[in-house]
Amino acid sequence: MPEVLGDVVDRQTRCVHYRTPLDIVAIKFKCCDAYYPCHLCHDSHAGHDTVRWPVAEHDRHAILCGACGSELTIAEYVAVVRCPACDAPFNERCRLHHDLYFETR
Repeated sequence: MPEVLGDVVDRQTRCVHYRTPLDIVAIKFKCCDAYYPCHLCHDSHAGHDTVRWPVAEHDRHAILCGACGSELTIAEYVAVVRCPACDAPFNERCRLHHDLYFETR
């Protein structure tokens, strides 16, 4: 599994900010090509501003399932509520802040 930076609290990529049973996704930030569990971890550890993934790059693998280690494209991730590889459920409330990570149309 790729390294996940930030305030990670377990092997399934949960962090001190988001640690419910469904918070098992890490996001590769475009600006630094590194996985973080959330925007707050990135903001406190990366040392630079976030650059969101443009719509034209939503075919990039930038989502890590903390349950199985599969990497999903951004397009795959925004279209599902479970990992297509292992069927682990993702936190649906994360959709409320996709705009922090990905540009939308």
